[in-house]
Amino acid sequence: MNFNASYARDRRRRFYRPVSRILRNNGVERAELLVGNTAYQPVIHYVPERVVFPVGSSLLLDFGSAFHGGVRINPYGNAGRIRIKFGESVSEAVGPSNQDCSRKDALLELPVCGSLEYGNTVFRFVEIINEGENTVQLLNIMGVALECDLEVTGSFESSDPRLDDIWRTAVRTVHLCMQDYICDGAKRDRIVWMGDMHPEVRGILYAFSDTSIIRDSFEFLIAQAGPEQPMNNIYTYSCWFIISVWDYYLAAGDRAFLEAHGDYFQRMLAHYTGFVGDDGAEKVPERRFLDWPNNDDQAAKHAGIQALLLWMMQAGEKILRELGRDTASVAAARELLLRHVPDPAGRKAPAALMTLTGLADRRDVLYGDPFQGVSTFYGYYMLLAQETVPALELIRRYWGGRLDCGATSFWADFDLDWMRNAGRIDELPVPGKKDIHADFGNYCYKGLRHSLSHGWSCGPAPFLSERVLGVRFVAPGKVAVRPDLGGLEWVRGTVPAPQGLITVEADRSGKVKVSLPDGVTAV
Repeated sequence: MNFNASYARDRRRRFYRPVSRILRNNGVERAELLVGNTAYQPVIHYVPERVVFPVGSSLLLDFGSAFHGGVRINPYGNAGRIRIKFGESVSEAVGPSNQDCSRKDALLELPVCGSLEYGNTVFRFVEIINEGENTVQLLNIMGVALECDLEVTGSFESSDPRLDDIWRTAVRTVHLCMQDYICDGAKRDRIVWMGDMHPEVRGILYAFSDTSIIRDSFEFLIAQAGPEQPMNNIYTYSCWFIISVWDYYLAAGDRAFLEAHGDYFQRMLAHYTGFVGDDGAEKVPERRFLDWPNNDDQAAKHAGIQALLLWMMQAGEKILRELGRDTASVAAARELLLRHVPDPAGRKAPAALMTLTGLADRRDVLYGDPFQGVSTFYGYYMLLAQETVPALELIRRYWGGRLDCGATSFWADFDLDWMRNAGRIDELPVPGKKDIHADFGNYCYKGLRHSLSHGWSCGPAPFLSERVLGVRFVAPGKVAVRPDLGGLEWVRGTVPAPQGLITVEADRSGKVKVSLPDGVTAV
């Protein structure tokens, strides 16, 4: 008998995390008892030592790295009122946090017995303040992680430890965003945004053997919008849907999913062929979103959407052919789109898409001032469109710059210029220095609303596995393995496939050792 058999199940599991360090103590007695304390069960018998919060006292706690969930507070004795503030950065935990997507600042009444749990966000830091009228005694404060319990079966190691750290941080970033479905940011927006999902889908495919969340997220989106309706009310996001479905099929080999939605794909593609003008220029209607940095540049946006629609038709034609369906109208749209080659207006996002799709080789734009004009979302495509050596240097500096600022996950936005005279996210704000979280950001992610755990920024992980380790899925059960070390001395790693792990070792002498599971062949 199962009392919960008829209810929906959460794909996630709970884990308890102890406090790692105390960043600031304002009048709390025996606060050191919290550090490393793994006791999560409250007690009612005599306890010789307790953490004592006099009225007005406070603690600033660090759990060591970002995670998704909340905290469990075990009080002792009389009830009390505390204020709890969560932060992805120290400045967010002590500052006026934005509350619109997940609650990060709350007054809570503590029970006399038992425990209290609160929080449903991504955070690393917590400030606890006694704002009641009584002294509060606590046995412990634990982090409660609510996350998918998945083994990272993919791996990447090289002669450059910085790249290895970036690969692991990128995978952790997308893992934080694997909640009920794949969301863009587990603090903000917590939405299944289809466009944002493409780098996440690629990251999951190269890091985890269990990729069921990808299919579940696709099914969720399909249920929300008909094939002639734009996903997320953004027409360009349906382009990313078709592209992502093909990438998923190549790696996961999920033919049942492909066949179940063949009519949906065909109707969507037929609808989108109507967005190609007689001259080959795209006519995608509003809302036509590329990315935030190019949102107000119509020329750049047109160039990027031209390439994105072409990419959709290229992927869609392969899907229909795989299903044995008619591809004539999609192929005609693809050919027509190739005739119109807009100028990317000096912007790297459209230049990258144009290069990747074969619309035009615009790497000249990418190589001009290579560390400026980069975005976290389209940075993935900028990496794919470049040669390996400059791409690796971009990863080291642009994504590595966030590690230098104390990051344990990658952010929704970043600019290397922000680092000038700026403090770290794991330190208290310093007078005379910029606050790298509160003082920067653009568009909908200004200041402390800025998400520091954002899935679309995981691009280095799939790039390093696909380009440097060299594993590329070309068909279900078939891979091309061609390592490109880009100046590294050696590289080794694994890539999950439904049949098992693909293992690759290579060094700069040209020696390559590949181990494939049964059912996977190299081409």
